[in-house]
Amino acid sequence: MAAIPRERTVDSSLALLKEGYTFIGSRCQRLGSDIFRTRLTGRPAICLFGAEASEMFFTPGRFTRKGALPPTTLRLLQDLGSVHQLDGEAHFQRKQMFLSVMRPAEAERLAAVFADHWQARIPTWEAMPEVALFDEIEALLCRAACSWAGIPVSERSARKRTAEFAAMLEGAGAIGSRLVRGLLLRNRCERWARRVIERVRDGSREAPPESAAYAIAWHRRPDGVLLDAGVAAVELINVLRPTVAIAYFVTFAAIALHEHPAWAERLRTGSPQELEWFVQEVRRISPLFPLSAGRVLQPFEWRGHHVAGGTWMILDLYGTNRDPRSWDDPHVFRPERFRDWDGSPFNFIPQGGGDHATGHRCPGEWATIEILKQAVQLLTATMRYDVPEQDLRVDLSRMPTLPNSRFVIRNVQHVAEPGQE
Repeated sequence: MAAIPRERTVDSSLALLKEGYTFIGSRCQRLGSDIFRTRLTGRPAICLFGAEASEMFFTPGRFTRKGALPPTTLRLLQDLGSVHQLDGEAHFQRKQMFLSVMRPAEAERLAAVFADHWQARIPTWEAMPEVALFDEIEALLCRAACSWAGIPVSERSARKRTAEFAAMLEGAGAIGSRLVRGLLLRNRCERWARRVIERVRDGSREAPPESAAYAIAWHRRPDGVLLDAGVAAVELINVLRPTVAIAYFVTFAAIALHEHPAWAERLRTGSPQELEWFVQEVRRISPLFPLSAGRVLQPFEWRGHHVAGGTWMILDLYGTNRDPRSWDDPHVFRPERFRDWDGSPFNFIPQGGGDHATGHRCPGEWATIEILKQAVQLLTATMRYDVPEQDLRVDLSRMPTLPNSRFVIRNVQHVAEPGQE
């Protein structure tokens, strides 16, 4: 068996924190390999890059997600007992529940609710001297997600939930105060979510039978037993928090419209196909979560390398989406590239790869696409605004990251649709 190239360092944890999104890709380029060994947090790890590695990584049954994330990241983004921590039939059965809740028709309904909340907020933005778009979109997505899920919240509760989901996301790739705040607010959010589940079950809170809250509250394990209320609360959060995370993509979409005004003009009257290309290119090039990790269930060979059972393997999502072997001029924003994209589930993996039903690809991907479409249409056809000078630099060592200014707009004006003047 060929030896896997090894990084010449005792431990790369500090380098990962310093370099963030570029950590794996830069080393693969330097080593001339799509695979290398290193140590992270004292643990041996194998890092991977590219579409072929993605296809291997997302092969059903090859990996378990148990023990694949640092405990604090697991706590903030998945938690024990969640669908991400299951394997085999238990994972498949729980995943079907999520796929039902997040099916394309429900994704469209969620996006429509989000658009209604956005439209209702425009008059407030018109009266504001400036609007930090990211912060506003997080709040809108939280309200929309809760309403769509069958648990409409008061203004006070919405502010709390938005702060909690935001802290979980901001703390997931951090150390220090961001991490501590995320863990504290996660605890508070779980108490709220557990109360929601318990009240749906005892009938004191009415949730529509087609809603996410109802589906999760009454979901049963393969043995026919209802999920523990705490586990159900975790899964409710695992529907709501990722929806709030779409604010990152929406912000990068707004920046793309600002930096590519020809596309902004084109999309005002463009075709649905052009809108799809634009949204997909935003997802391809935007930095959200950079990595996916798993532990090997059974030994296997790949490209002449032996990989032992139990090995911790980490796939570069960010780098694979920018791999020049899959994408011409990968760092250039060019939505037209999706005209000829072959639809591969392995070279375009902003929310995981492979099949939604059998693997660990995010079931919220359809909602992300539909919400982004609505956001782009609202930004181009329903609003006019100015973009003042600001710091749009993006710190790739911060995970997840944003432009330093969080994208500020001014002089917001509502544009009436034809027939509404």
